Amino acid sequence: MKKKYILLFMILSITMLVCSEEKMENIKLTDLEKYVIENKGTEKPFTGKYNKHKEEGTYICKRCETPLYRSSDKFESDCGWPSFDDEIKGAVKRIPDADGRRTEIVCANCDAHLGHIFFGEKYTARDTRHCVNSISMNFIPAKTEKSSEVAIFASGCFWGTEYHFEKKNGVISTRTGYTGGTTDEVTYEEVCSGSTGHAEAVEVVFDPSVISYEELAKLYFNTHDPTQLNRQGPDIGTQYRSEIFYESEDQKKTAENLITLLKDKGINVVTALSKAGKFWEAEKYHQNYYRNKGGIPYCHIYQNKF
Repeated sequence: MKKKYILLFMILSITMLVCSEEKMENIKLTDLEKYVIENKGTEKPFTGKYNKHKEEGTYICKRCETPLYRSSDKFESDCGWPSFDDEIKGAVKRIPDADGRRTEIVCANCDAHLGHIFFGEKYTARDTRHCVNSISMNFIPAKTEKSSEVAIFASGCFWGTEYHFEKKNGVISTRTGYTGGTTDEVTYEEVCSGSTGHAEAVEVVFDPSVISYEELAKLYFNTHDPTQLNRQGPDIGTQYRSEIFYESEDQKKTAENLITLLKDKGINVVTALSKAGKFWEAEKYHQNYYRNKGGIPYCHIYQNKF
């Protein structure tokens, strides 16, 4: 049976990879676009169409169409290229240049070259400048964008938590990480020590027109044991606690209502509710773990509790 599941996940992973590659192949790049995006070139300053662009919306990768930057994070630096002081979470990857002086930024999904990132220039409060080639991006106006919301759940080992959410229709993306603690820039080893206060958690970006927060929260409760305090199955420690990090009062109210329903059924729920704070993305090998490695979660078994 285990081999059957592994084979199934291998087929699904290969299918998703092929679909992603086909999508990129269907987007034809001009010679100049290939020079910048594939060969890490640079467009001439003050020539890009997004240099002085001020419309509200989202900038996406030209090659794979992954959302990269929001217009609210764009600012005028007069450097000759579009400047942003923050990226959409998990969208941009940093790579040190061979010369050891600069840091390249690329699309985290397809490795398309975007530009470089700089610090210490004091342009904005974030003191960060993503210097991006216009030619590496396309733009989606706010009025035509698909709306999305974020939900953050902790229920033991984040591999298993993510396993159930990433397959759900209406979920746009998931990523594992750490939140709820007192330390910054944490590593997996530090979280495992139990000294950071962080919980292993999953950030879920979803389309509320397809799936509601209540449906996601029900899935959360149905795929772990919310009666276990600071553990989940064989995983013991505060980092494995059951906790919902709500992004709004509506999310908090929904979670409270579901907890009340479960308690009325005699289920002694110990799940904590906390206001969402900084979410630290986990190391790359933790992302989409079961989808990449095969297998099924050992302590996240679906059981309808409602």
